[in-house]
Amino acid sequence: MFRLLTKTLVVPSLLNILLLSNVYAGEQWQKPDFILNAFSEVALKNEYGPDDGRIKKWQAPINVWIDHQVGDQKLHEELLLWHINHLADITGHPIRLVKRRQQANVHFTFTQFEKMQESARKQLGKKADTVLYSTLCLAQVTTGPNNQINQARITIPVDQARMHGKLISCIVEEMTQILGLVNDSNAVYPSIFNDRTPDELLSGLDYLLLKILYAPAMHAGMNKNEALNIARTVIDDLIASGEVSQAWKTVSSGKLYEIMGYR
Repeated sequence: MFRLLTKTLVVPSLLNILLLSNVYAGEQWQKPDFILNAFSEVALKNEYGPDDGRIKKWQAPINVWIDHQVGDQKLHEELLLWHINHLADITGHPIRLVKRRQQANVHFTFTQFEKMQESARKQLGKKADTVLYSTLCLAQVTTGPNNQINQARITIPVDQARMHGKLISCIVEEMTQILGLVNDSNAVYPSIFNDRTPDELLSGLDYLLLKILYAPAMHAGMNKNEALNIARTVIDDLIASGEVSQAWKTVSSGKLYEIMGYR
C-alpha cells in the first residue's frame, strides 16, 4: 500500500511557542500516559493516507541510495549519514547508505523545487498541486499486506529548504517518519512530528517513540489494542531502566546536535 507523508510549513506564533515551552519545561512528555498517547498519535494514525490503526515498520534492513541532483553532495551525504547512524543506534535496526540504486529500498533525492514539482505531478496527478501547496519536503512509503514497510522515497528541494532554514529539519523528519512514525500531530510535543514545534532535531520524546516502535515485541500489522498493550510494557521498562529520565541527554549525543550547537 502506498502512503504519502509530508512536512508542512507552519510558522508557530510566539504565543504557541511560549505555551508549548511551558509544557516542555514541566517535563509533561516524560509521563507514561503522555508517551502512550503520543505513540498512538504518530504510529497508529496517518494524516495523508488510509488510517487503518495498525503498526507499520521495517523488518528488512534499510538500504538508502542518494540521488544527487544538486551541488554540495559531500555535505548532504554527511548530514544524512549522521542522522542514519543515529537512528540505527536508537532503534537497533540496520540502516546504511548504499552505492548503487539497485541495492536500495529507500531512494533519497536532493533536488530543486521545480524538479520536485514535475516528479510529484507524474506520480500524484491532480493531487500534486494540493500537496505541494502546503509542503516543503516529500516522503512516501510502501507497505506490504502485513504492514511491513518495504520501500520508501524521500525528496528534498534543497533550494526551498535552505531558503526556509529547514534543510537539516527536512532530513531528520522525513528519514525518521519513513521508519513507521507516519503521522504529524499537534498533540505530541516536544517532537519533530509537531508542525508547530521549533525543534529541528529529534527530541527526547521522539527518542522514546522510536524505542517503542522498534522494541522486539512490537510487530508490523498489530492493531491499536495490541500495539498499545505492548507500548505500555515497553514504557514501563524504559522508566525502570532510567531511559525516560535520560532521554534528552541520550538523544542529544548525536553528531547533528554538536554541529547545530546543542552541545
